[in-house]
Amino acid sequence: MVKEIKRDYYLEQLINREGNGLIKIVTGIRRCGKSYLLRTLFKNHLLENGVDEKHIIEMAFDLFDNIEYRDPKIFYPWAKKQLQDNEKYYFLLDEVQLLDEFVSVLNGLADKKNCDIFVTGSNAKFLSRDIATEFGGRGDEVHMYPLSFSEFMSCYDGNKYDGWNEYITYGGIPLVVLAETDEQKMNLLDNLFQETYISDIVKRNKIRNVGEMESLLDVLASAIGALTNPNKLQKTFKSVNNSKITATTITKYIEYLEDAFLVEEASRYDIKGKSYIGTPMKYYFMDMGLRNSRIHYRQLEVTHSMENVIYNELRMRGFHVDVGNLTVIE
Repeated sequence: MVKEIKRDYYLEQLINREGNGLIKIVTGIRRCGKSYLLRTLFKNHLLENGVDEKHIIEMAFDLFDNIEYRDPKIFYPWAKKQLQDNEKYYFLLDEVQLLDEFVSVLNGLADKKNCDIFVTGSNAKFLSRDIATEFGGRGDEVHMYPLSFSEFMSCYDGNKYDGWNEYITYGGIPLVVLAETDEQKMNLLDNLFQETYISDIVKRNKIRNVGEMESLLDVLASAIGALTNPNKLQKTFKSVNNSKITATTITKYIEYLEDAFLVEEASRYDIKGKSYIGTPMKYYFMDMGLRNSRIHYRQLEVTHSMENVIYNELRMRGFHVDVGNLTVIE
């Protein structure tokens, strides 16, 4: 029997946005549970509240069976054909960034008074950054993270202390959490990184020197909790690997990693001067399991790992998080 993972926080956000006239966009790292949220939890909510299943229109653009529908000239006529009456229709569209001209298509559907649009996407470059502008003010983002510790514990059988040790080691990707053995969890994390995240980033951004970008990932994974910047990282590459990589290239790679929701930048704020300091900043991984996978579970120190988890928890709860230095006077 497959355990059910509670994602009540995100489900409530979708429920509260029903019928608001906007395009609801669930963003987040691949495999964090967006599809499950939209096409299982939210769909079940609709059915339980009396919505006719014929009025729930689903499309998963990442499935090979649906590859032809990535063409807007095929999908849009098909979508309009589903509207058989004037009752409300719910469109649940998965991995919508794979649909060509998706902004125009979604805006076209949203123009129809009896359409309520809910979509998921895994790419920040097209979906998360300035959604209001991208969709002409019609986008409404719900950003989803891997499981929080409380969500993790909702499907964990042991006590909270053992649960914490497992969570801080293997993270909160649902597929990994539901795996039964340590070996399975490690294999899943390794495969997800190579076959899903790295592959997506390389393909999307046409990266030629993949090894260089992966080396940067390893450096960032080893340096969570440490203040850094592209110039400092460039010096590290030169001294350790005798690499000629430039700060400009490093900045680009970091942007690619952020676009894929693998890492997130926290800016440094000067509390005394009440202003932001351009550099250095900190980079946190959106999932500790993915971070630990990169460094082969070697640096599992509690302090920086806990800092990363707390950062993610605050971001999950909707807070904006800055970093800084606190001087202690004895």
